[in-house]
Amino acid sequence: MKEALPVAADGKPTEIWFQDEARIGQKGSLTRRWARIGSRPRAARDTRYEWVYLFGAVCPERAVGAALVMPYANSEAMNFHLLEIGRAVAPGAHAILVLDGAGWHTSHALQPPDNITLLCLPPYSPELNPVENVWEYLRKNNLALRVYETYDAIVDACCNAWTDLIATPARVASITRRRWAIVS
Repeated sequence: MKEALPVAADGKPTEIWFQDEARIGQKGSLTRRWARIGSRPRAARDTRYEWVYLFGAVCPERAVGAALVMPYANSEAMNFHLLEIGRAVAPGAHAILVLDGAGWHTSHALQPPDNITLLCLPPYSPELNPVENVWEYLRKNNLALRVYETYDAIVDACCNAWTDLIATPARVASITRRRWAIVS
């Protein structure tokens, strides 16, 4: 990874950050629930189609994160998220931001701050991005089996879920830390 860093990052502490986004809201998807054979349990399910994108990034070693809730997933939204991540990087440090190959991650319209270098994962390898585990955790513990009355309720739920997660650094670290992703 050191080879990916610009010359301006020489001599600075390096942080590894992971980034991804998740669509949260009313998606009209199937609802599944554990129940006894032969029973018909009730589960909240919404058939409306309204959602937001939760852009999230974490630094497992510092157990910190940066997130934005956006109405769209595109290059403009990604640029706003890059600025938010840049503010969360430790003062004087340089971040390697690992992300997948989504179109808005590889766009020429991206303008990362000077303290961030983008590094794309190989195609079809979501298991290498610990933020996927963050989405799984948030969906299971904060965002599951809910019907959102309004668009603002979706935004509030995303903000509250992220805030609750980041308030417990030990949980962030346990969900996202990988032995192979440590700067030596």
